[in-house]
This record gives sequence, structure tokens and C-alpha cells, in this order.
Amino acid sequence: SSNMECDFSLKFHQQLLLIDEDLVSEDVAALKFLCADLLPFKKLEHVKSAVDIFQLLMAEEYLNEEDTFLLAELLYRIKCHSLLRKLGYTKEKVQECLHERGRVSLYRQMLYELSENITNEMLTEIIFLLQNYLPKRWVTLSTLELLIVLEKQGLLAEDNVQVLEEICMKVSPDLLETVNHYKRTKVSLPQQENTLPVKESSLSHIGDIASPQKGTGRVGVLDFCPRLALKKCSINALRLEGFSLSFLQKMTSYKMDGPHRGFCLIFNNVHFGGSLLERKGSCKDAEELERVFTWLGLDVTTYTDRTSQEIEELMRAWQNLQAHKDRDCFICCILSHGESGAIYGKDEKLLSIRRIMSHFTAKKCPQLAEKPKLFFIQACQGKEIQRPVYVEADAQNPGLPSTQHSVSPSESIPEEADFLLGMATIDGYVSFRHIEQGAWYIQALCSKLQLLVPRGEDILSILTEVNEDVGRRVDRLGTKKQMPQPAYTLRRKLIFPIPRDPPPS
Repeated sequence: SSNMECDFSLKFHQQLLLIDEDLVSEDVAALKFLCADLLPFKKLEHVKSAVDIFQLLMAEEYLNEEDTFLLAELLYRIKCHSLLRKLGYTKEKVQECLHERGRVSLYRQMLYELSENITNEMLTEIIFLLQNYLPKRWVTLSTLELLIVLEKQGLLAEDNVQVLEEICMKVSPDLLETVNHYKRTKVSLPQQENTLPVKESSLSHIGDIASPQKGTGRVGVLDFCPRLALKKCSINALRLEGFSLSFLQKMTSYKMDGPHRGFCLIFNNVHFGGSLLERKGSCKDAEELERVFTWLGLDVTTYTDRTSQEIEELMRAWQNLQAHKDRDCFICCILSHGESGAIYGKDEKLLSIRRIMSHFTAKKCPQLAEKPKLFFIQACQGKEIQRPVYVEADAQNPGLPSTQHSVSPSESIPEEADFLLGMATIDGYVSFRHIEQGAWYIQALCSKLQLLVPRGEDILSILTEVNEDVGRRVDRLGTKKQMPQPAYTLRRKLIFPIPRDPPPS
């Protein structure tokens, strides 16, 4: 029995070490911050790694072999969903248990969400505004550290968020909604209930929801909780359904009236160096995308047959381009073979979608901060299905099991605002490309943009129509189907100005 207990304990500590290996310094900082109500500031100051936090949690009896839920909650809140498997949890299971077992306070959640939406530029402004309140010669490295200092100075507390409100009003009024949401929810909830399921940066999957209500400028709350359609969506009802009230906030539009619309990159990998087949029909897709995005006012650049390293180098070059400053948005389309959460370069080496998108975060590309960044990926996300005769699959070998672990679009998208990722297919499945007519997804996307932009529709409504179009399509034998799965962290509606010229096709 003691040997079994020893093995169990050893396995548990090995799991913690594996989780620690997968967490970067930003993740550790986020964990420290989220534990600030559970562990003393003094002890947290000495934390250097995730293992240090785990040891503190174990010492305070928040974490042990039998009960790992708090750690699962923390990983969930910092959106490290793939690590939940190491603890025997799934994202959905954690969501279910949060109502009963959540330990991170609503206050701490609100501060963390706020920090996720504060750009480096905003942070500089905030420090300037608060310079008289901050310790002399003190230089902040992050928003989370600044918030901790304000708490230590007594300027910020669970029942005193006035300083935050004043800062938000001066720096970016959009941020105020997060604070107001906290105040409303705190008043409405019973005293002992201090947790709400995480908002996930307003991330949603268009495949699962109805489009925003026409003409209201608001996202309909009943679109997000269909099971509540027959009863009033009170705050507590929303908590039980796992949704945040932030979906009720008014959706304004991104500024899209600048002198230049933006840059659009198209990566079209047709020929590969080894076992991957030629992607016939892809050139038609690339040409169609170029025509449509040029019509929408973007400056389009197309790259054909690039290796993973070349794609990475080009992303770095575009990331550092100062000309983004005068542009309204940025678009990148990638046409290639793929695996779960990744695409193949011409050299048949995988490049993760998350890595590609991360080049354009506010920190790495400040010229695009607070501007919409759209990525459209035409590639398989797995190998579920056999290759048909006239319709090819953009996978390495659809008949073979995938060695790549499953990565959903929500795990590929960066954890900050203003991104949209349009995937040709849901995770684990192939996407189809006609060898003459092009890919189902790209052809539907181009068709719906040309049809609906002149009607003033926003991008999410357009992508809902793309879903419906692709979902209806089947191959000539009637056996192969496909469903796109976009994910987004857009904070506003994205509406392209109506072009003067008629649609290109």
C-alpha cells in the first residue's frame, strides 16, 4: 500500500514537472497574479517558476494528489487548455465545475482580463498618469506588476476600483466595460459566490452561434444561450450556462476609413519536396483571393511554394513594417497541406498557426495594435476521411492516423484582442479542394465577400454565411462533407467599406 502511495505521489509530481516545462515566463506571471488572493504577496515575490507556485499551493493545502482542481482552474483561466489533459481534465469539465469549486475571485478575474486588453502603449500612458503614486525609480515590466503595486499602495481593492475607472476613462473607454461588468455582477451575486466562468477574451466559434441581431448593434444574448430562450437571461442563469455578461456589451465598429485599407499576404504552397501531393486547383484560389481583397482596397502580395523557414522569415519582415501604422487592418491567407493546428511548408516541415499569428500581437507589432488582424487557413486539420476521386483533401495522407496532437482554433489564436482565425475545417478533419474549381472554403469565402460586403454586412455575419454554404456542399458521390470553424477575439464589428467598383466576378 505504501509503495502504491509512493508511486501515486511520484506520478503526481512528474505531472507537475511536465506542466512546468510547457509554461513560459508570461504564463508563470499570470499564475502568480491569479494566486494573489490565495497566497501571501511576500511568498509570491520569490517565485521564479511554475513549480515554485505548485509547492506554495501544496504547502497551503490547495493542491494535492487527490485534488488538482485549483491548478486546472488556473490553467483554464490563462487559456492553457491543452495542459488540462495532464491533470485528467478537459476544458468543458472545468467549466462545469467552476460554479461549485472555482477559487479565483471575480475581482482577480476582472483585473486579469483587463491586463489582457491593455497594450504596451496604453501601459506607458497609465504609468505616466500614475507617476505621483508609484515608488520613486520604479519601472514596471508588465500590467500585472502595476496592478499588484496599486493593491499594495491601497489604491486598488475588491470594493474600491475607482482608480481603475478613472484610468480606463482617460486611456481607453472601451476598457471600462470590463470594470462595469465586474461591479454589476458583484452586486447581483450572493455574497458567497465569487466566481464566474472565464470570458476567454470574448472568443467564440461561429460554427456554434447565430449571427448578431440585425440592426441592433448588439449580440443577442439568446443567440449564445438557446436553452434559456424561454426564460429571462438573468446573471445567475448566464453563470450556469457558462457565459459572461460581456456578450451584452454594445459592439461598435472598427475604424475602416483611413487612407490605406491594409496589407494582405497570400501564401500559396502548391508543390512540395517529398511525399506530399501537388495541390491542384490552389492557384485558382490564390488568384480569386487576390482579386477579391484588391477589390476591397488591400495591397496584396502573393508568395508561392515557400519553406517553413521562409514563411517564418517573411512573417518577421512584415511584423516589423512601419507602414502598418497608416493601415486599417491586416489580412493573411495560407493555402497548403496541414495537420492539427499547423501548416506544411514546401519543405514538408510543420509550422504552427499560433506561431504565425503571434508575430502580429500588439507587443511584437505595435503598429497593428487595436486593429483587426484576419487569418484565413485553407489546409486540413487532421486526416478523418478518405480521398475522393474528383475532390482532393489537403492532408498528408488522409488514410493514415495523425501523429499530431489535436489543436483547436481557440488554442491557435493569440490570447489578446482583435484577431480572427478562419479555418477551412474543424479540428481533426480534412478540407476539400476541387482540382479545377479550387477549395470549397476559399471559393465560398470569396463569393460571400463579393455578395455581402456591398450590403454592409460585418465579417462575422459573412463567415456565418460561408459556414452555411460549405456545410451544404458534398462531393459528387454525396459522401464527403466539410464544416469551417472560425474563432475570434474581435472587440468590435468589422465592416469593409463598400468598394466603388462592382465585384470582380
